[in-house]
Amino acid sequence: MRVIAGKARRINLITPRGLEVRPTTDRTKETLFNIINVDVYDSRFLDLFSGSGAIGIEALSRGAGSAAFVEKSIDSLKCIKDNLEKTKLSDMAKIYKIDVIHAFNKFYTNNEKFDIIFMDPPYDKGWESKVISLIEQNDLLDRDGMIICESSIGTTFDFIDDTKYEISKEKLFRTNKFTFIKHGHKVD
Repeated sequence: MRVIAGKARRINLITPRGLEVRPTTDRTKETLFNIINVDVYDSRFLDLFSGSGAIGIEALSRGAGSAAFVEKSIDSLKCIKDNLEKTKLSDMAKIYKIDVIHAFNKFYTNNEKFDIIFMDPPYDKGWESKVISLIEQNDLLDRDGMIICESSIGTTFDFIDDTKYEISKEKLFRTNKFTFIKHGHKVD
């Protein structure tokens, strides 16, 4: 696995050992960033369930203004830190050694908002609806921002309240997909 483009281009990244982390393949990551490329520059990027940190690091390499990484696994945290040092992007990153639920409380308390929120939770565990609900409750997504969820191909997003959010795009792969979610049109 490597950084695909930008100032850290071609630098190989390390990944945590074991079966708990499913690194996003280079090809899938390249497709993702081809879709969001114009939105990344100078963005405040949030990488939830960060694993190796590859997605947030790719965003920083491509010009994101900052990236926050949320991960609770000790092995993954070490990979994120090592990868940020290896790519020389540490000064633009903040690592939260905490679970996603508690991270949202911290972001809310600090009045932080993000332009792009990327999440790659464990597949088929229902995290998508929990996290999107918490993003809304804590008002973490900037008005023009987007949520990107990597999930299994069978994950449905029928829980989305279309007065609050809307699915703007889905990119399907063989076993997984990216779902792009933006603020919906509020009914007053």
